[in-house]
Amino acid sequence: MSILTSAAFAQAAAPAAGAPGAFGFSPLIMMAVLFGIFYFMMIRPQMKRQKEHRALLAALSKGDEVVTNGGIAGRITDVGDSFVSVEIAPNVSIKVQKGAIQQVLPKDTLKNS
Repeated sequence: MSILTSAAFAQAAAPAAGAPGAFGFSPLIMMAVLFGIFYFMMIRPQMKRQKEHRALLAALSKGDEVVTNGGIAGRITDVGDSFVSVEIAPNVSIKVQKGAIQQVLPKDTLKNS
C-alpha cells in the first residue's frame, strides 16, 4: 500500500513556473520602489543639508562668530577664497578652511559666555 501512496504523491502537479510572487510584483518594480524609498529617506535630505551649508559659507563675513567642526569657537577676522582667519582669544588667530566652519553663532554669543 505504501508503494501506491508514494506514487500518488509523485504525480502531484508541480507549481506553475510563471506564477507571480507573493504580492504580484516583479523584481524590477520592487527595485524601483526600494530606490525611491532610498532616495527620499537618505539622498534628498543630505543634498538639502549640503545646499544649506554652501549658503552658510557663502554668507560668511568679518565679525561673524562661528564654531568649527573641531569645536573651536571664535570671531572671523579675515575671509579669503578658501580660508578664514578666526580669532579665538585676544591677539590669537588661526586660519581654517571655509568648509571647516560648522555654524554661525548669534551676535555677542562669545561675549556672554
